[in-house]
Amino acid sequence: MPHWSVYTGNSEPHDGIARLPAPPPWRAFDGDPVVPPPRDADDEAAVSPDRVHRARSYVATPESVELVNAALVLRRPLLVTGPPGTGKSSLTYAVARELGLGPVLRWNITSRSTLADGLYQYDPLSRLYAARQAAWRERDGDAGGGIEDHLRLGPLGTALLPYERPRALLVDEIDKSDLDLPNDLLNVLEEGQYEIPELMRAARHSAEDVTAGVLADGSDDPVAVTRGRVRCRAFPFVVLTSNGEREFPPAFLRRCVRLKLRRPGREQLTEIVRAHLDTPPGEAEHLIDRFLTRAADGELATDQLLNALYLTGVAGLDADSSDGLAERLMPYLSATADGDGF
Repeated sequence: MPHWSVYTGNSEPHDGIARLPAPPPWRAFDGDPVVPPPRDADDEAAVSPDRVHRARSYVATPESVELVNAALVLRRPLLVTGPPGTGKSSLTYAVARELGLGPVLRWNITSRSTLADGLYQYDPLSRLYAARQAAWRERDGDAGGGIEDHLRLGPLGTALLPYERPRALLVDEIDKSDLDLPNDLLNVLEEGQYEIPELMRAARHSAEDVTAGVLADGSDDPVAVTRGRVRCRAFPFVVLTSNGEREFPPAFLRRCVRLKLRRPGREQLTEIVRAHLDTPPGEAEHLIDRFLTRAADGELATDQLLNALYLTGVAGLDADSSDGLAERLMPYLSATADGDGF
């Protein structure tokens, strides 16, 4: 592998991120105070069996390994496109596990998602209720909490904290967003920083640097935010996934490293089956053939094959019965291919 590569794709954890080359001068950031990296145990979702399995069983291609490393070295987002079921989301978990980047921060995009949703959430109603109770607390000698008690950083806002090593951020299905989000997101990722107006207004009335303790995504431990400004130190490993359902602006595309995942062939499918199910290649060969034959006429996802293999194995079916069950478990993902379209 090239000397600048830190991600190998072999799923074995190591501390290669410490050997990551220095960033280009135009992508160097200096946020502070430095935040220590979190542990996987700090986020219960990060150690859930499904996420751990996805990270361990991911089968990387040489192209994906090369472009992941390019994104890491250049400190640029990785835009991953491809059909459903090709491992776009799982790639983030595999990289985070191998390089020890801590729990993956996940932001699931919908048509209603805005940049503010990813940066932080502010609850004005709880703030109003707290203000009403302030007089009573003061009588008891307790001034109560500040505005930071009603804030929590979102996945994007947390990823841009000044961590001493990169966090992994998955922005899933960005092609479902409205037209403005890609450009809004681009501006924040280009600058590596953002502001929290609610904290900035509170700090405006103080001559000193006001530091607030704000909860980060996936953690109950507050992190320091000074005068409402957040700037990264180690640029996060950002993966943006897309099913290819829309086009993105040229300004957005040129600031991303782009990876296009394709349908796996027989050899890669065999590796994927072995990684997920420990199924001997001979036992899986028949259903892999059925899957590839059907995939030639319509769109199928790899997890459909895994479901068929697992269920036929558990049920102990013979070849004829497993063929019938597999056929029902591997319907085409588009109505046209199944003959139900117009």
